[in-house]
Amino acid sequence: MPARTEECRPETTDAWRIRERSDDVQLALLLTYITIAWMTIEGAASLLLGWASKSLLLEAFGIDSVIELFSAAVLLWRLRVEASGTATSERVNLVERRAARLIGYSLYALIAYVILNSGYGLFIAKRITDTHESVWGILIGLVAKIGMPILAAYKLKVAAHLNSRALRADAIESITCGYLSIVLMIGLAATWLLGWWWLDSVAALGLIPFLVREARAAISGECDCNKTE
Repeated sequence: MPARTEECRPETTDAWRIRERSDDVQLALLLTYITIAWMTIEGAASLLLGWASKSLLLEAFGIDSVIELFSAAVLLWRLRVEASGTATSERVNLVERRAARLIGYSLYALIAYVILNSGYGLFIAKRITDTHESVWGILIGLVAKIGMPILAAYKLKVAAHLNSRALRADAIESITCGYLSIVLMIGLAATWLLGWWWLDSVAALGLIPFLVREARAAISGECDCNKTE
């Protein structure tokens, strides 16, 4: 009897691993759907409020949300391919590499946007943020600061289980969004309370180190997917 149990154990283990990976893929899909819904609302609200109040911080935050939405859409494609059961490891790796490069280049485009518009706001237009919209902008930043780290933590755990660089890169985007929300809240609050019109553009430049680091990691493909923190 023990011999029979020993013979069945490898098959049982393989079946358990297959089911576990399938469950992880389904969880990753759920997290991706949540991200898409979140980024759609956050991006639309930030861009509309940014344009209405002439806030570069809100505009940059909204564009970052659009980039994260693009990242989530690419990840959704990759996860659906694996969930269908027709994907090979070569195809999955190819999709992840292409997605990472596209996301990295998009982030460099965002960096260029922030630099150009900060310079325009500071030295040419000297545009003044309409502080009437700042309360809503701070609220958007607060929601992102609370929710993004939680969402990112789940993504990192699942990425480690799936050994997925694409999912981990998407999680890093969520973490970055949490950091950017702090810059957003500080910049808007200072402009609103102190009337420092220039701080909006200066604070936007604080986004660049995070974006450069994220862009480099995405393009180079350097990622420790087993690291969850």
